[in-house]
Formats: sequence, C-alpha cells, structure tokens
Amino acid sequence: MNNLTCFKLTISGHIAHLVLSRPDTLNTMNPAFWRELDQVLMQLHKSADARVLVISSTGKHFSAGMALDTFAGSSTLDDQSAEGRAAIFDLLAGMQATFTQLETLRIPVIAAIQGGCIGGAVDMVTACCLRYATADAFFCIQEINIGMVADVGTLQRLPKLMPLAVVKELAYTGRKLGAARALAYGLVNEVFDSPEALLAGAMQCAREIAAKPPVAIWGTKQAVHYARDHSVDDALKQMGWLQGAIWSNQHVRESMRAMKEKRAGSFPDLAALQYFNENGL
Repeated sequence: MNNLTCFKLTISGHIAHLVLSRPDTLNTMNPAFWRELDQVLMQLHKSADARVLVISSTGKHFSAGMALDTFAGSSTLDDQSAEGRAAIFDLLAGMQATFTQLETLRIPVIAAIQGGCIGGAVDMVTACCLRYATADAFFCIQEINIGMVADVGTLQRLPKLMPLAVVKELAYTGRKLGAARALAYGLVNEVFDSPEALLAGAMQCAREIAAKPPVAIWGTKQAVHYARDHSVDDALKQMGWLQGAIWSNQHVRESMRAMKEKRAGSFPDLAALQYFNENGL
C-alpha cells in the first residue's frame, strides 16, 4: 500500500510491520489515521501474506492519541438535539470497530510502545495481543483530563488486562502509568532499554509466532478470546468444536519432525478471503 500518509507497511518473512509515521505530530490520530488503519487491517485479514502483525512508532511518543481536528468540521459532535446526540453512538461505533479489528484479525498483533501511549493510543494497544514497551514508556487515560469518558475500548478491555482498582485509579485521575508499574500489573509483557531493543524484542517474538502453523495460531487466538468472555464450561465446549474443525495430523507430525531435526517447520498459509460483496464472486 503506497498511498498511506499516517503509516508505513512492510511485509517480510510472514511478518507485517505497521509503523506510525507522523512523529512531527506525535503520531496523533487524525481522520486519515482511522481510514488508513481500517484499510490496512482489512487487507491483512483477507490476505494470507502475514502470520503476525507488529505495530511500532516513530519519534518521541508512540501516539498522543486523538488529533484535535478529528472532530472538526463535519465530524463535530452535536449535543444540541436528541438526534445529534443519538448520532454520536454510530460515529463511535465505527471508531470502535476499527480497533476491534485488531482483536478479530486472523493473526496475532504485537504493539511495540515507546514514550507516551496516550488517550486513543491506549484504546488501540489494549486491543492488541501483546504489548512491549521501552523503560520510558507511559500510559495515560487522557480523556478524563479533557472532560470526557474514554469511549473507544480502554474502559472495556483494560479491566481484563490488569487489576480493576488500578484501572479505576487511572481512569478517574488521568495519572500516568509508567512502564515498570505496567509490567508489574501485567499490562506489558517486557520492558526494554531503548526503542531499538524494543523493536528487536518485538520482532523476535513475531518470528517465533510466524514459525508456528498459522491455522493453529488462529485457533489459539479464537480460543483465548472466547474463554476471556465466557464461562469455563462454555469455553471448553467451544474448544471441542474448534479443535475438531482445524485439527491436522500433518501439522503435528511436521512440528515434531522439525523439533527433532532442529529446523523450522513448513506449514501452509491461511486461506485468502474474498467476500461476496466484492467483484469477482
């Protein structure tokens, strides 16, 4: 995709690397950000080119969250009528759906976070599978500091990732959560000394994921997310149906041979998707 203005996307060795590339604006989320992210995630979901996605950034901060011009002009929230306030629901639903794509993407998503992860950026990274951070990284639910409620996923996903009382503290006060404390609470998987070490660590994890059978990784992501939101009994039943649908003796044998022979396994990609509302079907 050569027409991106907010990101740079590369795919190599079955690893997609999406880089927020507007450091001069602290990688804030302007209207183009939402359009382009939606486009990129849809393409990655449909294609079979990548087996894992790494999201990193440039400059001092990972992202300072929503750009001031996001709700300017025609996107201004109308609080002067019941009809205008009702329309806020649909506007937010579209933005929420963009970040939910990170969660429903057929491949795991790793966020590599340096510096500030503020406001909408917290919404974004909480929808990712794994989070790595630099030692100077911090997280801030900035919305409360500007007189509003965080509304694109932070308050729904963060309580599933760290203690509820800590989430309330951050959401009520707008305080910054440093990387060391975020690591202790389980929000981030590992902390690195520099952005270079951060990206190297994220890419190492991505390579390990990409070496596994893609359909087994897909199934694992499905099962983990289902279990998070359902009872153990329901999740065990779902696991039975899921395993029955994707089980492959060939993949198990190849994995065992590859371990014994100390080599990388060879596995087929996920099938590419094409939807009925698209040309060609």
